[in-house]
Amino acid sequence: MKYAVFLIPLFFIIHSTEAQESLSRDVSYSYLEKLIAVSKANYPKNKMYDARLSVAENGVKRAKLSYFDIFSFSYLYSPNNNTATISPSFLGGYQFGFFANIGSFLQKPNQVKQAKGEYAAAQFDKQAFDLNMEAEVKKRYFTYIQKLAVLRVRSAAILDVESMMASIKHKFEKGEETLQNYNQVLITHSDHQQMIINAEGDVLIAKSSLEELLGQKLEDIK
Repeated sequence: MKYAVFLIPLFFIIHSTEAQESLSRDVSYSYLEKLIAVSKANYPKNKMYDARLSVAENGVKRAKLSYFDIFSFSYLYSPNNNTATISPSFLGGYQFGFFANIGSFLQKPNQVKQAKGEYAAAQFDKQAFDLNMEAEVKKRYFTYIQKLAVLRVRSAAILDVESMMASIKHKFEKGEETLQNYNQVLITHSDHQQMIINAEGDVLIAKSSLEELLGQKLEDIK
């Protein structure tokens, strides 16, 4: 019975600490927007999509300029006394010709349309990637903030456990507390230490995961 009475206040001490925690006070949306901007500037895959978009845009320009390819110009030189020429010579024996490839001309609109379609597809791919990138940065940032809050809760809880352990130890040494309750406090303290170690590891993993998208350390982004 005494053991149960001991656990009840310990339970409420720990959970009251957890109840007071809130992620909203730790989240900075202005800082989050800065992280998103940094990720878009540094993440290699984002640069890859930018390069593809640039290539597709140049493809449209090339397709439009290729209209000039349907025209060709040629000339024939023949001496003034050469009777082999079909038409009378002019400009001192030079004959000039200007030609247009009708078949190629008819193909150009479809080629330009295809280039524009490829450019539009590259734009949509880039927009989709930007949205996914933004969502992933937010997700990893919120996870990091969550892990920090959990670590803070665990750290605060172990202070309460240590305070209670000191009190129980003092009473036990005076013969006012049972060995069972004293051992239980020691076990609880050990469990909380392990939880803090786990929470610290979770913080480091979450931080590393976020920094993967940023291309630099969080400490360097102010």
